[in-house]
Formats: sequence, structure tokens, C-alpha cells
Amino acid sequence: MSTLLSVQPLNPAIGAVVRGVSLAQPLGDATIAAINRALLQHHVLFFEGQELNPAAQRDFAARFGALHVHPVYPHVKEVPEIIILDTHPDNQPDNDNWHTDVTFIETPPLGAMLAAKELPPSGGDTSWSSSTAAFEALSAPWQAFLTGLTALHDFAKSFPPERFSAPEDRERWQIARDKNPPVIHPVVRTHPVTGRKGLFVNEGFTTRILGFSAKESDTVLRFLFDHVAKPEFTVRWRWKAGDVAFWDNRCTQHYALADYLPNRRVMHRATILGDRPV
Repeated sequence: MSTLLSVQPLNPAIGAVVRGVSLAQPLGDATIAAINRALLQHHVLFFEGQELNPAAQRDFAARFGALHVHPVYPHVKEVPEIIILDTHPDNQPDNDNWHTDVTFIETPPLGAMLAAKELPPSGGDTSWSSSTAAFEALSAPWQAFLTGLTALHDFAKSFPPERFSAPEDRERWQIARDKNPPVIHPVVRTHPVTGRKGLFVNEGFTTRILGFSAKESDTVLRFLFDHVAKPEFTVRWRWKAGDVAFWDNRCTQHYALADYLPNRRVMHRATILGDRPV
């Protein structure tokens, strides 16, 4: 590690706080490599006290790969790579589940970076779970049973058409739907860098396990969705002004708690494209 960085683990399974770096400043290759090593080890990193505008957030995220432009979420006008997650009584979330971002594409994100912009007086925490720790905690027969299975991931599960009632929103949804047909991913994914195996099904986008009857698939998926949410595999972050979270989307799921309404919560997210899961 760079001598300027300190990495404080939050628990054995997932999460660490990184100090000694300003993400708004251009960072050298050695610092980026150190952050990447910490990300691979801890799955989600938290940076406190950051002053990160959308362009700086985009530039930092782009040091780790090409960025995704979301097909339906609103984005910062001048920086389309930064999506705006603005939750309030007239725009309530319906993704109140454990999910992995954008698994409805062939090459789901490597990672994502979330910056707090407007926070409620209380509530609004986000939890992350290590799908690697969840897989490794399964018995050997369960691991063998799941390895080699594939599952369908569908954009429309988290973005159903009824969410988009205005004509211009429905048109945008239809374009996104046409560009993003259901895709197939392995149920157990091997991390392309660490080689560790992890569960790669999530309640946000996974609709069924292929080759199973609907009842069989629902039974296995419900067990896995419940299993990954066990507290032993998770970390919960209480947001403060200036906080930034950076997570490895290849081996985590997350859950944004919507316990703050009617107050407002605004977050900016940059999403880094990854590779095809194997």
C-alpha cells in the first residue's frame, strides 16, 4: 500500500474505510493500484470527507474502466455517465431488495461509485453483502449443486413498464427494453481477478434458473436471496455529507434502505463496465 493510504477493515467479510486520499485530485498509478487492491480484498470501500463534483467523480471512476450510461435513470446534464438517484415522496424507490447493478447486460459492471449529495436527517443507510462470503459459507453439496447452473436476468424485473406512465418515459423504456433483452449468466461466478467463486443471482434482476421448473427455480432462488442477506456477510454504512462508496459489483449485492420518507435523499452514481461472467 501507498504510505499515504490507510485501510481500516470494518469486518472480516466485507467493507473497509480508506483514508489519506482526495478523490477530487488527479491520482497517480500507484495510488489507483493500491485502491484497486483494497477493493479486491474488501469488496466495498468507503471514503469520507470528499468534495467530489460530477466531473471529478466520472474521472476517478474512469481510471478503473469504461463507464456505463444507464438507459432509463436520469443523469447529470453535462456528465451523462453520472446517474441521479433522487428519492422523495413523488419518486419512491421500488428496488427495495438486495441486488447487483445492471446484471441485465452481457457484461455487467465491474464496479460502481456512489456519492452522497443530499441526505435525510436520519435513515437512508445502504448495506452491502459479499456474495463470495455467502457462497463460501454454503455446504460442499450446495456448492457442487449450484456450480454449472445458469440463470436468466431481465431488465424488466426491476424496471417494469408500469413505472413509466408518461409518454416520453414509456418511449425511453421501450427503447431500453428493445436494447436489453434477457441475458443468461452463471449462478456461480468466478471472479476474473481473484479467482474466488461467488453467487451471481440477485432479487433485482434474476428471474429463473434455466432447466428447472418454475417452482423449483423459485425455491432455490428464494433460498439464495435469503442466504446472501445474512448479517454475517454484510456491512451497513450510515451516510454523511462527503461520503463516497466504491464497490466491486462482481462479488457484492447491496440494499438501499428507504426508511427516510417523506424526506429526500439524492445520490450520484458512476458505473464501471466489466466483462462477461464465467
